Amino acid sequence: MGDSTIFDLVSDELEQRSSLSRLEARGTVRLALKEAGLDAATVTVEQMTVVLRKVLPRELKTRNVGDPAGLCEALAGRLSGLKLDSKIGQTPEAVFARLAPS
Repeated sequence: MGDSTIFDLVSDELEQRSSLSRLEARGTVRLALKEAGLDAATVTVEQMTVVLRKVLPRELKTRNVGDPAGLCEALAGRLSGLKLDSKIGQTPEAVFARLAPS
């Protein structure tokens, strides 16, 4: 996945699957994460899945996105299919540990 974060993945998928612009999609996901007390840079797959099921549908409904619950379930399904670490956006310590020579 490179340098992409879970936030980037969900935002990009939301933009592709809805009528929201890139800026609107990213802002909406960021607001949902903020409401849940999470940070876009460090959110895990598990945390994002909860946000997709509990918080984001409400945000999408206020933006008149059709079938917010179905869309969020599709996004959650996309996340569950990922074969990666549960946290893509890692702590600085984890990044440095990965970069350090073995």
